[in-house]
Amino acid sequence: MTATATLSRPVNERHGMTRLEMLKARNHRPGEASFYFYDAHFKTEAVKVLPGEHFVYDEDVLIMTTLGSCIAACLWDRYAHIGGMNHFMLPDAAGGADSGRYGSYAMELLINEMLKRGASRSTLEAKVFGGGAVIHGMNTINVGERNTAFVMDYLKTERIPVVSKDVMEIYPRKVCFFPASGKAMVKRLAPTNPDAIVAQERAAASKVVPQATGGGSVELF
Repeated sequence: MTATATLSRPVNERHGMTRLEMLKARNHRPGEASFYFYDAHFKTEAVKVLPGEHFVYDEDVLIMTTLGSCIAACLWDRYAHIGGMNHFMLPDAAGGADSGRYGSYAMELLINEMLKRGASRSTLEAKVFGGGAVIHGMNTINVGERNTAFVMDYLKTERIPVVSKDVMEIYPRKVCFFPASGKAMVKRLAPTNPDAIVAQERAAASKVVPQATGGGSVELF
């Protein structure tokens, strides 16, 4: 983002800072997304969730990510108006390693952070995205299919209803989520050119990740 775009945002009178500046000044926990920017399309502050990361908030900033075979689960408390997103790469790690790259731990991180911020497990609902068959030769078993099966089973076990989803097939996806309203939007990207997303997922797979101490419809845009 340019300095001009940042300074054009309204200033918070109490702190003398723009909301984007306040987000950047937050103390970030290990595994929490921290790439903030101003999104010109939606005209709001935004945070990008990278593979292995999560983010929970109670204001309608934009939480976004791009997905290939990975999964993003968006959770929302319909009464507390708190929402969050994660982005995981595989269902489980060999040896049970604790990392947000793996679904079992990523879901635990996201739910626990939601509860810490005042959400209730009994009023959570989920929207699920990703699991596309875009990486060939990574495994003999389709990674996207495994990820999708895992997250759907996990949410069923936890009795968190899945109110909408856009999963599997051959498409990479861009997902946008507004945590206060629960609104989610997905854009299917061209399946013929997933190179950047594949590179992102492969880079995340080799990266050492620090251990962590609105309503139902999905819109296309």
